[in-house]
Amino acid sequence: MNPKKLLLLTLSIFIFFTSNTFAEVTLPKILGHNMVLQRHKKVAIWGTAAPAEKISVAFAGQTKTTVADKSGKWSVKLSPMKASFTQREMTIKGINTIVLKNILVGEVWLCSGQSNMEYAMRKYSKFQTAVKGNKPPEDDLNTANNTNIRIFLDRRKYMAPSPEHLGWDTAIGRPIVDFSAVGYYFAKDLYARLNVPIGMISAAVPGSRIEPWIEASKLEFEPKLKNGKILDKLGTDDGDAGKFYDTMIQPLIPYTLKGMLWYQGESNCFLNENIRYAYKLKTLIESWRNDWKDKKMPFYFVQIAPYNYSASKDRPLTAEQLPEFWEAQKLALHLKNTNTIAITDLVDSIADLHPGYKWEVGRRLSLLALNKAYGETNVVYSGPTYEKMKIVNNSIEVTFSNIGSGLSSRNGRSLSWFTIAGADGKFVTAKAEIKGNKVIVSAPEVQHPYSVRLGWNEAAQSNFINKEGLPAVPFRSDNPWDKLFK
Repeated sequence: MNPKKLLLLTLSIFIFFTSNTFAEVTLPKILGHNMVLQRHKKVAIWGTAAPAEKISVAFAGQTKTTVADKSGKWSVKLSPMKASFTQREMTIKGINTIVLKNILVGEVWLCSGQSNMEYAMRKYSKFQTAVKGNKPPEDDLNTANNTNIRIFLDRRKYMAPSPEHLGWDTAIGRPIVDFSAVGYYFAKDLYARLNVPIGMISAAVPGSRIEPWIEASKLEFEPKLKNGKILDKLGTDDGDAGKFYDTMIQPLIPYTLKGMLWYQGESNCFLNENIRYAYKLKTLIESWRNDWKDKKMPFYFVQIAPYNYSASKDRPLTAEQLPEFWEAQKLALHLKNTNTIAITDLVDSIADLHPGYKWEVGRRLSLLALNKAYGETNVVYSGPTYEKMKIVNNSIEVTFSNIGSGLSSRNGRSLSWFTIAGADGKFVTAKAEIKGNKVIVSAPEVQHPYSVRLGWNEAAQSNFINKEGLPAVPFRSDNPWDKLFK
């Protein structure tokens, strides 16, 4: 053989074996120093290596071994563990050895959505100028000192594997500045009740619609209503389907989680969406749960805040567009282990798309998680929620769930933002009186009432609450979608 050809062949063989046989173990960005692992579940640890390379993962007295597949991918699952404040090391061995330090075991949640979820702690000064309710009890931006709350800020351009393994931080000092305020306060309040380490992953992008958060192929279907009507294919909406899923969600899979928090919808509300959004949200929930192989994973979302969408110059929206969107969000409650919080009372101006009461949003989400995900059923997590109505003479008797220790008026005045209509569908302002766990609604102009609504306007901030101070959830008894959604 020609000496030059022999040299080239030798070099080719050497390059092949060094790139495949001696490839180093690599970990995804989400696995790193300072992370929190989910308690009471099998914990996924994964990465890449050379094909057929033997890998071992040692942590907390257990060692799991595996062999990388033909493409170099490998994964193991650690056995379920109890919560632990002990700062332990994890050792991953292949051709090389990686040691991850300062790891805790506790509760891990993913929070995602658009700007109101991304809304960072650096905007703390806006919290201090909030008009309603209590201010945050302390300046967490400058005084936070709990090393048992850990945060991971998912940045779409920086999710590639990193040899430094430094994606996670303690929620103290500089790292907290850019982190989601809702996510941080959720963690802070959850920690106060559970007393276990809390890990929060924030993956949110300002202005994003829901479509970029869903794997594109999952949107390529035509929703069918229960009456047989078929909607247009969801994938035809120009929303950059899968854009953020590919770069921000997929790199997290299958990091073991307790649950997911979602605060998004303003961008889709501006597009005059209702039932179509309901199917997109359903698709997101089901597809993410499928990705994490946990069909029962808790998924909790925030009902977006009052805002004057009808002032939009881009589309002819009415003052009822937002209530209809709330209705679409609530249709996701047809899925098991989903729930929502209302924040109609946390707005100083309906001209502000980003109200500053993020500490209270985080607190309410923590109340919801405590009740539903952690079984603390004595925790009241929601304001009065419409259950049923009954026509009694010339009035409507409305029954509510989530009454807490009783129904009330926030300011002691007559209940506001109730309307009533006869069979003609013409709604008028109504008188509403509390009687036990019911509200009696009537209006002189409507002698034969047929339907009742609460807060059916983008500006509605009703004073109707339970005695725990949580606002009633807006509703209309003449909801056209509830019986059609599937």
